Amino acid sequence: MKELTKAEDQIMQVLWELEKAFVKDIIDQLPNPKPAYNTVSTIVRILEKKGFIGYKAYGKTHEYYPLISREHYTRFYLNNMVTGYFDGSFNNLVSFFAKENNMKVQDIDQLVQELEKIKTKKP
Repeated sequence: MKELTKAEDQIMQVLWELEKAFVKDIIDQLPNPKPAYNTVSTIVRILEKKGFIGYKAYGKTHEYYPLISREHYTRFYLNNMVTGYFDGSFNNLVSFFAKENNMKVQDIDQLVQELEKIKTKKP
């Protein structure tokens, strides 16, 4: 799987939210200024070629839907980020965000508790 560009990610966010949509529906959900129909159509075709979306044809028009779930892509993206920027260590990732965001001790404690819950659920 490849990482999405910013424009591709924006289209996928809309499709994940709507679950299925025509190009016109996607454009309606995008912020102003709205991109041109042909621009969105091109990005959608790229996403289809990359295997992120599928479609159902109705004559000359197509209704698009995600083939990759938001959760699946998020897992892939975060694993790549952790590997590429934090030496594969989630501890380094959490430490970075704690320092950069001046996290409060109680926020860090809550995060640790959530991680412990996840850890105990694994076999």
